Amino acid sequence: MSRLAVDSLPDLPAFRTGQTVIDSHCHLDMDEFDGDRADVLARATAAGVSTMVTIGAGGPLEANERAVALAALHAPVFATVGVHPHEASLVSDDVLRTIEALAQRPKVVAIGETGLDYHYDNSPRPQQRAAFARFIQLARRLRLPIVVHLRDADADALAILAAEGARDAGGVIHCFSGDTASARAFVDLGFHISFSGIVTFKNAAALREAARWVPSERLMVETDAPFLAPVPYRGRRNEPAMVVRTAAVLAEVRGEPLEAVVEATRRNTQRLFRLPVGDAS
Repeated sequence: MSRLAVDSLPDLPAFRTGQTVIDSHCHLDMDEFDGDRADVLARATAAGVSTMVTIGAGGPLEANERAVALAALHAPVFATVGVHPHEASLVSDDVLRTIEALAQRPKVVAIGETGLDYHYDNSPRPQQRAAFARFIQLARRLRLPIVVHLRDADADALAILAAEGARDAGGVIHCFSGDTASARAFVDLGFHISFSGIVTFKNAAALREAARWVPSERLMVETDAPFLAPVPYRGRRNEPAMVVRTAAVLAEVRGEPLEAVVEATRRNTQRLFRLPVGDAS
């Protein structure tokens, strides 16, 4: 993934002066940002991104510490903590105790990402299911929402979310890549649906149909940076400023003004994660 020069995002859409957008899911702790993290945050602010939620579960357990530290250091950044389903086989009582302690640190707003990934199967499926259930239980106990990673496992995820009472915690299906029927099932469970740069891809027609359907009060937007840069930035490293491009495509797909999508996604993300109203700084 190639990096961008500081002034190399001239084509990002503009929206109403004073309005801001939230990147509800990014991985600012990752090595890809080590050389220019300050520039990345500056570009986000210049593009109108007031708040970024960086996800602790982006690798080994130590990634959670890095995410929490970044949130403490930068006013616009908040964090989540958890273990990605790729590493579900590493979840133990000690790991859960560590995550629970981190979850109570300032500016930690959710548990996750957790969930199921049957595409790569980096951890055995029974261990993924067991870890997912335990993280839902933790989220309910701490009264925090859940950030769900899901790939090729809708039926099992729906069953676990329902069985564990995930509605009580609430949460978001991040980087949603399913169809309208799948979106409807998760919304019926009380979850939000977050769209990434995938919605801008040429082969994502079914996903755009789902984006048209999702109720405005359940809509969120994200980058999943450094992954999944939206068109026209595909092949480059994604970063939070590019969430504006994804929001613009969502607005076009839904037949709504960009300002309406920015406002709805900002309001929903603030409510779900209990973020400060207005500028995070």
